Amino acid sequence: MRTIFYVDGFNFYYGIRNQKVIDSKWESAYWIDFVKLFSQFLGPDDKLTQVKYFTASPLSSGKNSRQSALFKANNIINGNNLKIIRGKYVDRDIECRNCGVHFTKPEEKRTDVNIATHLIGDCALDLVDKVVLVSADSDLIPPLEFIIQNFPNKKIKVYFPPSSFSYDLARANPSKKVVLL
Repeated sequence: MRTIFYVDGFNFYYGIRNQKVIDSKWESAYWIDFVKLFSQFLGPDDKLTQVKYFTASPLSSGKNSRQSALFKANNIINGNNLKIIRGKYVDRDIECRNCGVHFTKPEEKRTDVNIATHLIGDCALDLVDKVVLVSADSDLIPPLEFIIQNFPNKKIKVYFPPSSFSYDLARANPSKKVVLL
């Protein structure tokens, strides 16, 4: 089965960061080979087509530089088996409810829509037999339901990043198998 992993980068990264508080060994996962990691979850009939990693570039130059280095290293190792799909940040104006102070906060945009578009698009173009969503974001239930309804021969699995879980997403998972990374 042609298998593509769709990784919600923010869910995955912050799942590792939160897990690090519990077990410091997770810090080494910051420099992970994405394709090698997810290849370990393939079944005997599965063939990894691609890992699609969805994220946005951090606004901090230091964080952006580290993220770019990670992605460059992964691209060198994995070539076309890894695809980075980027959203973006926009500044959101916020007013503190307690003191009335105004400030801006960066807000990530497009990641969920990018994931949904690729999930449905890959099924419609018949590029995948099994989709594996790595996320705990219940906003991704509608594209999974669309795939179930319109592409009944496609298999779906949902894997939750470390220290992340969604009861709604677990219930929507047609395989009824919950995998915690």
